[in-house]
Amino acid sequence: MKNIYITDLDHTFLRSDLSLSDYTKNIWNSYADRSILSVATARTYKKTAHFLQGVHVNAPMILLDGALIATMDKKIIDTKFVTKEAGDTIIEEGTKLGIYPFVLSLVDDELNEAFSYSTTLNSYQSEIIKRYVNDDHTQVFENLRAMQNNFKIVYMGDEALLRELEKNLRAVFGEELKYILAPEAYMGCYFLTLLHKDADKSHGIQSVSEAVGFDLKRLTVFGDNFNDIGMFRLAKTSVAVANAQKEVKECADIVLKHTNDEDGVAKYLQEISNA
Repeated sequence: MKNIYITDLDHTFLRSDLSLSDYTKNIWNSYADRSILSVATARTYKKTAHFLQGVHVNAPMILLDGALIATMDKKIIDTKFVTKEAGDTIIEEGTKLGIYPFVLSLVDDELNEAFSYSTTLNSYQSEIIKRYVNDDHTQVFENLRAMQNNFKIVYMGDEALLRELEKNLRAVFGEELKYILAPEAYMGCYFLTLLHKDADKSHGIQSVSEAVGFDLKRLTVFGDNFNDIGMFRLAKTSVAVANAQKEVKECADIVLKHTNDEDGVAKYLQEISNA
């Protein structure tokens, strides 16, 4: 039976400039014939497919923090949506504090996505939007509302403000939603992600396991941030890169000596291959 390797992307597999070295690609791809390979990321299908050009992925991908499970050829395995009603309430709660989110939604069964945002942006959001200037799936609204099928709703800002928003949302929704409050390493701020209560990487791994039929006792996962902890607890072997958050390292079976910018995942895979 094959071993399974599932890696987070940002700050784990990808370098900080969002690239992949030829070394990492070659080592990862060398496992393709003898292993099940996939990714678990907060990224959308479109961005993930772009970053993984030339990289072998032979199992469904866990996307958007587990809200979408899909193959590289766009076959949808599972979805976990925030409803329009809940999405609109989330937006309204943010409005009370003077902040507005990014809303990532599914447009159709071809995995076309919508990235919606308000005309009112804070400095962190404005910086993010610069990266999407040429994307055709972004849409801006003076009166931002949720769509019918929303993968996730994401706020960016200062930690204290987002903690206050999380507290207010928990008062409304309780455990009906999943709340992820974590540092945003690229921007130096925090983000608060709101998802369906079962949209996470651990549930995603269960979905991939059912679709492919692999044994969780042969699973190794790689990560760096709080949204990786769930899959760390599920896997036989959990591996944190050297630049991972302290709490993530504490949950890992193995903490690497190398960071994402030093090809940590690939060096680990090469090491165990030579063992």
